Amino acid sequence: MSGRVLTSDWAPSFAAVPRAGFLPDLIWPWDMKTGQSVPVSRTDDPKTWYGYADSDAPVVTQWDDGTHTGAEPGELSTSSASMPSVVFSMLRDLDVQPGSRVLEIGTGTGWNAALLAHRLGPGNVVSVEVDEAVAAAARVALDRFGLPVRVVHGDGIEGDPAGAPYDRIIATCGLRSIPYAWIEQCRPGGVVVAPWGTHYGNGDAVARLTVADDGRSATGPFTGPVEFMKARAQRRPPVRHADYVPGSVADGDESSTTVTEDQFLSGRFSPQEFVLGLGVRDCVRAVAAKEDGARAVWFYGLSDRSWACAQFRDEDTTRVWQSGPRKLWDETEAAHRWWQGQGRPGFTRFGLTVDDGGERAWLDSPGHPVPVRST
Repeated sequence: MSGRVLTSDWAPSFAAVPRAGFLPDLIWPWDMKTGQSVPVSRTDDPKTWYGYADSDAPVVTQWDDGTHTGAEPGELSTSSASMPSVVFSMLRDLDVQPGSRVLEIGTGTGWNAALLAHRLGPGNVVSVEVDEAVAAAARVALDRFGLPVRVVHGDGIEGDPAGAPYDRIIATCGLRSIPYAWIEQCRPGGVVVAPWGTHYGNGDAVARLTVADDGRSATGPFTGPVEFMKARAQRRPPVRHADYVPGSVADGDESSTTVTEDQFLSGRFSPQEFVLGLGVRDCVRAVAAKEDGARAVWFYGLSDRSWACAQFRDEDTTRVWQSGPRKLWDETEAAHRWWQGQGRPGFTRFGLTVDDGGERAWLDSPGHPVPVRST
């Protein structure tokens, strides 16, 4: 499982409830070679279908909130079965114990709920799914395996107050804000595991939070990078470039920086991208394709119409244009240099605290907050 060893406590559940039993006939697995989703039909090509179902690859099961039809991929993937290695990793972080009561946010195919139910008993697992059709299909699959988990059709952002308190809460969707309701619905000493990130990019990191003894906050480290479909209640519409830059880049104030493309763009699951999101809030970054030796990276403010553009070339100086009340490149460069000054720390040195006042990211301990350039 991509270098992750499936531990003996979870091995029986993974063997008893294979992912293939929870996938629809038509799936869109992520092809690692081509870097895109491909349609695969169990009816037309069962060998390939089962090959993907049993692989360590994410599988899209719904596009465009269910409005999509046809075999070709839609515009936006909106439900999926995660990579088995990621599923196991998050279940390991959850650290369930015999008798633990678990609330799952985001039922999806029902496979994750089935794994929990097989180990803990279906009466100890409740799952909330925002999409009625997805919830109905998951119930059918769970019943087929003799695991009648209670699947609630509703907005998981609200949790499940009727069933609280829970010992564990796990989210299978990407979040931009962890609801305080989940902290209230998890018992003191309980654990909340959730993919969390910022609007800066699509990437997330798994936060493993322990609820304080007084039940009024939860805090804990990030355990590693992931990327999940975003919770529908927190999903933002795409930024429209023309809303920010009706004319040309030359309309902004021009400056330069010595930060190079190699220093700044470090990969999809780089801790640098995650940390820049922590430091530059309410900002979306977009990376353009490279043309004629130049690559433009755009920054769009979400609190106003501020924007910035850094045009990288294969040279020591990068041209920058900025416009609006916020100087988004200046904020981003400051966050970048802060990360470098701290020794380029990875995901596991960062953590998150959630209370009724919001969320605070920190480095090494809650007493050392990550400096936020703007809110």
